[in-house]
Amino acid sequence: MNPLALQSIALEVAAARSVPVVLRGIVEGLVRDPGVALARIWLRRPGDQCEVCAFRDACPRHVECLHLVASAGESILDSKEGWDRLDGRFRRFPLGTRKVGKIGETGEALLLPIEASGSPWLADPEWARLERLHCFAGQPLVFREEVLGVVAFFSRVEITAESFGWLRTFADQAAVAIANARAFEEVDRLREQLELERDYLREEFKVATSFSGMIGESPALLQIGHQIGLVAPTEASVLILGESGTGKELIASAIHERSDRAEKPMVRVNCASIPRELFESEFFGHARGAFTGAVGERAGRFQIADGGTLFLDEVGEIPLELQGKLLRVLQEGQFSRVGEDSVRTTHVRLITATNRNLKGEVAAGRFREDLYYRLSVFPIEVPPLRDRREDIPLLASHFLRHASSLRNSEGLLLRRRDVDALLAYDWPGNVRELQNVIERAVILSSAGRLHIDLAQSRTLATNGRRGSEKKGERVLTDLEMRESDRENLLRAMESAGGKISGPGGAAELLGIRPTTLNSRLKKFGIQIHRGHSG
Repeated sequence: MNPLALQSIALEVAAARSVPVVLRGIVEGLVRDPGVALARIWLRRPGDQCEVCAFRDACPRHVECLHLVASAGESILDSKEGWDRLDGRFRRFPLGTRKVGKIGETGEALLLPIEASGSPWLADPEWARLERLHCFAGQPLVFREEVLGVVAFFSRVEITAESFGWLRTFADQAAVAIANARAFEEVDRLREQLELERDYLREEFKVATSFSGMIGESPALLQIGHQIGLVAPTEASVLILGESGTGKELIASAIHERSDRAEKPMVRVNCASIPRELFESEFFGHARGAFTGAVGERAGRFQIADGGTLFLDEVGEIPLELQGKLLRVLQEGQFSRVGEDSVRTTHVRLITATNRNLKGEVAAGRFREDLYYRLSVFPIEVPPLRDRREDIPLLASHFLRHASSLRNSEGLLLRRRDVDALLAYDWPGNVRELQNVIERAVILSSAGRLHIDLAQSRTLATNGRRGSEKKGERVLTDLEMRESDRENLLRAMESAGGKISGPGGAAELLGIRPTTLNSRLKKFGIQIHRGHSG
């Protein structure tokens, strides 16, 4: 081997920031020498194919072995046969087994001549004879006294002691390049994770701080608080059941904040707002060019939430064909981005919520039974506001203070008749509707007096009941449910005069975010006139 050629290879790979690029650069650089027939690199990694490994019986621990990670070379018998495959018989070597395994375990180099009469250490002497191989050379890849792996090659020319010494120096330089590339990759991974968490937390800051605690003293709420205290310190999956607007997301936040993952992000996903064809990308991310419109890479929610909590609201909306993939990532902690072959790992604590009867969905074949039991290890049922009316005055006072401080409307008070009116109402929209009513009352207040108007809420509730009465008591089909949802969106848009966000906007009437409303309008093909969006 030419020392200048080895130095050139070392300089090339030293500048690389990716481990695969370094590995390819080493083996492809070595086989540029006409005397090198086959060059390969194995790295020490955890055992992953123990059940099918050809050397299973020779492996002492089944914990760690040498993985073939790079290969290059060319046969003189068949020029079309490339030796870059990584899935052959020697894709794994137990430490201490055969020549490569011994180098990996002891950290000692080997230079072995291939005798014309045959060499007992060769796995295939006939192959060596036909390929005119002269010797085998193997060097440990040592970085800071740790053996990272082995670089080895078969040569068609003699390797002198001097050349073998140059290879020792080259192997040390190669080990440094591999270690540096690993460090660069880890820095990039951590930077990407921090950027994802930063962007997500900025987006969610308003939501996270808008309602800082669970308000109420009813027995039902105290029971929920007790359940949160029991399940929060565990890793159990939690399924929160209850009508829309009951505060299921708040309960999920309380579980996260009291868990060992509190310092990590809690990532929220509203499954009802995701278009059917984008569910997999939303959950797992996608590679650039994976589908039309995928102009760049995108991290999925499972990656963003790694180490933290993933909250899936309206989990009953997940398409049946994706439920199997969700179950697999929960069981194995592994997933692949759309359009990407590599497997990524994640460790999340899953909390889900729904206003549907998931047992009924399972019976109807619209929700996987195995996924249901995986999600509902610890169910928490949240009662509607009408079943805990004693909490209404406390909640109303809290929302009043919050809304008043935001609009500099200090001094507004709830009068006795205001409280009576709130207690007499059934609150089909639950806590979210109560919050909207109080915020609207603050906006409409004048001369320091609060103006609570429940007429608009009653109109929406009445329209909803009339829609239900028209369809009778029978179970609605999925198509009828979607049409009902579409009609409700149209009524809200009409009531708001086409205005989406802001006071009196359709989003406020529906008790959802403007971004969620926009997504649903697009989902149902309802045209949005931006001139009236508020």
